Amino acid sequence: MIAVVQFGGSNCDRDAVRALTDLGFEAERVWHEDPLPEETTGIMLPGGFSYGDYLRGGAMAARSPVMNAVREAIEDGIPVLGVCNGAQVGCEAGLTPGAFTTNASARFQCEHVYLRVENADTRWTSAYDEGDVIELPIAHGEGRFEIDDEGYEELEADDRILFRYCDEDGNVTDEANPNGSRGNVAGILGDTESVAVLMPHPERASLPELGSTDGRGILSGFEG
Repeated sequence: MIAVVQFGGSNCDRDAVRALTDLGFEAERVWHEDPLPEETTGIMLPGGFSYGDYLRGGAMAARSPVMNAVREAIEDGIPVLGVCNGAQVGCEAGLTPGAFTTNASARFQCEHVYLRVENADTRWTSAYDEGDVIELPIAHGEGRFEIDDEGYEELEADDRILFRYCDEDGNVTDEANPNGSRGNVAGILGDTESVAVLMPHPERASLPELGSTDGRGILSGFEG
């Protein structure tokens, strides 16, 4: 069972459950003050505006009681995926390096973007080939990925960058970078392949009626 953690201010938890169940997973929302169900086989930290992004996106949710259980689950090999606000929570909680901060435009942005698959040899990207271009929506005001030089070099050396923002043809350019993220980074792995965060929303591109199913491959990573 995939536990979709619901914080105060989450607004993509129902979307996530719907997308996961459509893929054949058993999924349910779990309130952040409650324990994770014993049958938990995966954890998703969904998008939204936990605690109204007070202080900064994800900062308060990262200190919620459930995050201790999430860390313990990671130690047991249970996969964890953070999306949008969930990606901010993941970075703030130290599950992944770097930070997501205010967009270069200093404005909230809601649009479709293209991503190039940088590493297809992970549970989250095995449905694609390296270099594939997929289209997902974004909806964030603090989506700019930042990390120091040493951290960025480590991500590249360890092949932990999953996706970069690109144009329709797969070219990674400044113009294709919607928020100013360093190196056009849109998604990364944590210390282990079981943990990943990304700013675009795969659950919003998972059903045919939404106009795209490009995100299904990412969510299928819960299968291993």
